[in-house]
Order: sequence, then structure tokens, then C-alpha cells
Amino acid sequence: MEEEEEEAEKQKKHLAMLERLSKRTQSRSQNPDSSSSESSTSSILSRFTHLKSSIESQLAQSQSISSDPSNLKLHFNQISESISDLEKFVAENSYSLPSYDVRTSLKTVSDLKHSLDDLTSQLLPKKKFSFKNKPTTKKEYKDSAIPLPTQPPQLSTRLAPRDSPGFRNKTAELLISDFRGPEVGEFTVSDLDSCQVRIIGSVRALFVHRLKNFRVYVGPVTGSVLIEEAEGCVFVLASHQIRIHGAKRSDFYLRVRSRPIIEDCNGVRFAPYCLNYEGIEEDLRGAGLDAETGNWSNVDDFRWLRAVQPPNWSVLPENERVGTVEISNLKNEDKEI
Repeated sequence: MEEEEEEAEKQKKHLAMLERLSKRTQSRSQNPDSSSSESSTSSILSRFTHLKSSIESQLAQSQSISSDPSNLKLHFNQISESISDLEKFVAENSYSLPSYDVRTSLKTVSDLKHSLDDLTSQLLPKKKFSFKNKPTTKKEYKDSAIPLPTQPPQLSTRLAPRDSPGFRNKTAELLISDFRGPEVGEFTVSDLDSCQVRIIGSVRALFVHRLKNFRVYVGPVTGSVLIEEAEGCVFVLASHQIRIHGAKRSDFYLRVRSRPIIEDCNGVRFAPYCLNYEGIEEDLRGAGLDAETGNWSNVDDFRWLRAVQPPNWSVLPENERVGTVEISNLKNEDKEI
């Protein structure tokens, strides 16, 4: 019951956020062309309906291949990617849609996710994930390469995704995963205090929850990064989409294809991506992130609707930025070049 209430509350906040965006865009429009606007909305909704129907057709086919677990798993992965693309489509076009259509579309996306979850639970038994490598060290890890903000307050207790692989509930450890070669889907980093995470290679999606005094160095993420509740942290990330909620006094070194999105953040600073390891250029090219877009400084603050610079984020001064962080040698501390 609590999980359902929390999910409902998160969905409510997400809907409210996109509704504010829609209202802001509508209020800023000058000399609108009614017929052009209606045509654009109709085109977007038509495309949305087509994508939704395709996903519903895929879901309906699931029962027919339920006897083949390997193909069924691949089938569900493809549906999950299609739903993620649909959600991305709604977010990218939320500026052009009326608030009601945004809410309705997001509700449809949520319903599709629930349908996929129900089918997955029904047709595929859950398997407990375990790492084959040894990602953690038992000794306390001390690192002075990047100074961290101090004394973060107590964080809240939202639930992180429980079924994806990841690092959870650790204190003062160095946590390492090398994903060069095998395809990795979602990866979760949650409930860490005074730790460092290094992820070499690519993952499809990264979820980050409830971190304190933390550093994370990550190779290219081919999809999205979602960060919730981080304080006193440093992130070095490359991804197609990055959304940050509830971060305080943290620094972000980013390479991102779209504009980073923040909400309910304070004291966050941004700088360009600065990670290096052997083979990173090939990984970045494979993820479509080899070119620097400059979007690391084009931050959208969903809690700040005025035309002036938001007070919640800033560009990290050059004299306070670190150099390139080298993590090729997994056994040694990271080195700043």
C-alpha cells in the first residue's frame, strides 16, 4: 500500500511539473497562430496514438511466445524501450501540448508500464541478481582527488528500484563494475554514504537515490540518468538525458545530448565531462556521445519559471574544476591529470 501511495505521489508531482512547463510556454508565446498550433498538436497526438497502439500490440503478443523464456525476455526488453521512447516523446513535446493532453498522455504511459510489469510478473519468474566480479572493497576508502561539500543533512527514504542490479546500502567503500563487452540494462546506486562508484563501459539507464558525501564516475549511459536526493556529492556522467531531483550542494560534470533537467535542487553546479579510462572514446562513440554538445550548461530548472538566471544552480568556476579524472586502473585510487 505504501509503495502504491509513493508511486501515485511521484506521478502526481511529475504531472504537475509538466503542466507548469506547458503553462509557461503558453504564457510566453507571442503572436500565436491558432491554426498552426492546432495542426502541431494534432500531429503530435497522432504520432503518440500510433506509438501507443504499437506498444499495445506488442503486449498482446506476449502470451503467444510465453513458452520461450529467452525470446520472451528479449520481447519485454523491447517493449520497455518502446515505452521509454514514448515517455521521452511526451517530455520533448510537452512544450507544444495543452496541459490536459500532457496529463492524459503521461497517464497512458504509466498504464503501459503497469501492464508490462503485470505481464512480466505473470510470465517470467524473478531471478535474483548477483555480480560475478568483486565490486567492493572491505576497507574504508579515502579519496582526496575531488573535494566534497561537508555536513549534508539527513535524507528522506524514498524507495529505489529493487529488481535492477546495482550498489545499495554501503558506507565508506570503493565500488567498481566493469561493463565493457556485455550489454547491461538498468543499474541502481542507492543509499550510499561516503563511497565512490566507478562504472567502466556502458549501461542503458542509471538510477541514483539517497546519496551522501559521494563520488560517482560513470562511462556512457545510452539512455537516461535519474538522480534523486543527493547531498554533498560529485557526479561525472555522460548520457542522452539527465534528470536531477532533490540534489543539494553537489557538483555535476556532464556530457549530455539534451538539456539537463533539475527540480527542487539547491546549490548545484555544472561543468563539462572530465572522465577518462582505456577505451572510453570507443564507448562514447558507440553510445552516440562522442561529440561535446555544450548542453552541460543549458540547465532547465522546473522550479524556476522566470526569465532571469535561477538561483538554484550555477556554472562551476574554472579555477574550482578538477582536471581529467583517470580511472583506467581499477585497483588504484583515481588520478587527476
